[in-house]
Amino acid sequence: MTISPLRNSNSERDIASLIHPYTHLAQHAHSGPLTMVSGEGAYVFDDQGNRYLEGMAGLWSASLGFSEQRLADAAYRQLTTLPFYHLFNHRSTEPAIELAERLLQIAPEGLSKVLFANSGSEANDQAMKIVWFYHNAIGKPEKKKIISRWRGYHGVTVGAGSMTGLPANHALFDLPIDRVLHTDSPSYYHYAQPGESRSAFVDRIVGNLEALIEREGPETIGAFIAEPVNGSGGVLVPPEGYFERIQEVLRKHDILFIVDEVITGFGRTGSMFGSETYALKPDIMTVAKALSASYLPISATMISETIWETMREQTEKTGVFAHGVTYTGHPTCAAVAVETLKIYEERDIVGHVREISPYFMERLYALNDQPLVGETRGVGLIGAVEIVADKETKRPFDAALAVQPRIAKAVLEQGVLLRSIREAIAICPPLIIGKNEVDLIFDTLEAGIRQVAAEL
Repeated sequence: MTISPLRNSNSERDIASLIHPYTHLAQHAHSGPLTMVSGEGAYVFDDQGNRYLEGMAGLWSASLGFSEQRLADAAYRQLTTLPFYHLFNHRSTEPAIELAERLLQIAPEGLSKVLFANSGSEANDQAMKIVWFYHNAIGKPEKKKIISRWRGYHGVTVGAGSMTGLPANHALFDLPIDRVLHTDSPSYYHYAQPGESRSAFVDRIVGNLEALIEREGPETIGAFIAEPVNGSGGVLVPPEGYFERIQEVLRKHDILFIVDEVITGFGRTGSMFGSETYALKPDIMTVAKALSASYLPISATMISETIWETMREQTEKTGVFAHGVTYTGHPTCAAVAVETLKIYEERDIVGHVREISPYFMERLYALNDQPLVGETRGVGLIGAVEIVADKETKRPFDAALAVQPRIAKAVLEQGVLLRSIREAIAICPPLIIGKNEVDLIFDTLEAGIRQVAAEL
């Protein structure tokens, strides 16, 4: 496939008008965008007629691909019935009610109520606010600090961006705010000490968390937030025993557990939620992305009955729960999300992930023998390939060489879209993919790695 660098009408218009997230803005002004115009199944098509297998499900999110007619029909029905209404001041809509019911039916035990928003960032931001509201309401106003993890990703709003543990999200933005702390990443590959076993690594980083809590004062720590699998931090799969130990520490110190399921929710790890895969018991859980298969923007923050009862009782004093956005539970977005959940159930999408995942993981692990590959890791239908200059020492390449972006570009030129993240290439295809598409992803990725290795 030849990706033309010619500046066509779309490119000129884009450069003249758009700011692109997570993009080298100066470089973009010269290169222009790759503009997509249509999609079919797991594939997308650009404005030059080229077809690409979307190996990242867009942004970890297009779980049902790009041409699910039932979702388009659900949106149309709602748009021609009640295109918009709000949930403020005791108003409601049928799609919002049904979506909340369906979410709670499949959510981890103990979650009781749903607060909708538009994005994962907002869902995590309002989770933070609920932690603060809750502790004020129960008479513990000092218990406000949130502990996140380095290499965690929770969004880009001021609160969520502070909880994110990636330096680029903090630099120049005056983040994190002072109520947010960070503790160790659970990546054994990156942070284990020489000769340290996995169990000893878990002991050490859990011990570091408890030491942080003791140093700050348990009475000041409101919540701990974590993704079951770190996505944008490099697809970091937790070592065995890690979350069991973490939850013991949180219970000991009466610290709420926020589980960020924005990427891992709705089948990605081979269970409906990553919480099920790793035996997590959230007090608050956030979802977005695959909630609507990304056909329309919607997110949700689910809370425990204990938190809900406190919020309800507090409004008897204050008169109102003074939080919410205009599009909370937007009826058209909610209708599409309801239809998405129906499809997951009717087609047993989780069962399909469990069926295809062993082959996906087999192809992923086979890349360990390739040049430049330091480690492969994953679970369900999400994975990453760590690219290194030296396998034995795990030494990464100089960032100026742009090795990971070069691999992603080589793969793109062969018709597969993957994503360069830090020192890794991430893979997160639509949940509907079959064995042939798994082969296409990994055959192309292997060829791309070999090509760049030869160039180096």
